[in-house]
Amino acid sequence: MSRIRYALIAAAATATLVAGCSSHKAPSHPPVTGHAVAAPSTRAPASPTATATAGLSGTWSGQYSGSYNGNFTLRWHQTGSKLHGTIHLSAPADTLRINGTVTGGTIKFGTVGSTAITYSGTVSGSSMSGQYQVHNGSGAGGPWSAAKKS
Repeated sequence: MSRIRYALIAAAATATLVAGCSSHKAPSHPPVTGHAVAAPSTRAPASPTATATAGLSGTWSGQYSGSYNGNFTLRWHQTGSKLHGTIHLSAPADTLRINGTVTGGTIKFGTVGSTAITYSGTVSGSSMSGQYQVHNGSGAGGPWSAAKKS
């Protein structure tokens, strides 16, 4: 038998099989087995670190004291353990780009383009706190804290 004729017969048999199967009507309700069966998950399990620190994206409102006193607003975007966004400081008044990282409950971030101000601390749920350091030779710094607004 030639290959072409064999291919035509195989194609016809497949078409007949498919047509025969498509005419079978599936039951309108699932069979009752007495056991609940969960659908298989297609998502990979979340890592413990991602779960513990997920959700930092958004707006955070906070305050700082020590060498400088004032309020700030953080606007974060989180991708995995990386953070980027802006910080608006009330005194000295300025809005700066910031980058940072979060690993477990530890957060570190600082201004972009220089290391003028760095922040380190801990984050848990919708609150974070720690210490900031101004790197201008003055040794200025102090505590900070923030809470998530949205």
